Amino acid sequence: MKRIGVLALQGAVREHMRSIEACKAEAVAVKRPKDLEGLDALILPGGESTAIRRSIDRCGLLEPLREFAETGKPLFGTCAGLILLAGAVVGYEEPHLGVMDVVVARNSFGRQVDSFEAALSIKGMAGAFEAVFIRAPHIVRAGPSVEVLCEHEGKIVMARSGQFLGCSFHPELTDDHRIMEYFLNMVPPAAEALLPNDSIYSKV
Repeated sequence: MKRIGVLALQGAVREHMRSIEACKAEAVAVKRPKDLEGLDALILPGGESTAIRRSIDRCGLLEPLREFAETGKPLFGTCAGLILLAGAVVGYEEPHLGVMDVVVARNSFGRQVDSFEAALSIKGMAGAFEAVFIRAPHIVRAGPSVEVLCEHEGKIVMARSGQFLGCSFHPELTDDHRIMEYFLNMVPPAAEALLPNDSIYSKV
């Protein structure tokens, strides 16, 4: 069974764990560096990105999270999690983890009172996905390695770059687990375990 971590410092942690379990994988709450051990992939959930970053620093998780990314294992950022993954954030001098080749703008669709739902057409997914947007960011620019998976109102709201997946909305707040299934399918089979000198990116 795949073991999928959820950064459990703020946000819809239980909802992500419920979605993971609905897809027949094991969900693991990550609060300390040692919780990253033995995981096959990791989800960075929504919330408030600045508050999450403070908690990451307080728990000594910043470098362990970057090291986890360097292993080549998949990471999925939803809403604020996308901001944490981004290589650059509009209006900020430094990124958080800075591992995904995208530039992200915060609060692109208004404040919390402006939250809404929208039927999205996602590349490779049959039928619309009813997405929940809450103080959502969007991807302003995507690097050459990034595959755009979805746009809404002309703004990129879901993309993948190798082992990294990010979306502006909250798929965990619905009973539609197709995006979680997509992410779990990014985890390579155990038979594809890397040899010490293999490229960590070519297998994803």
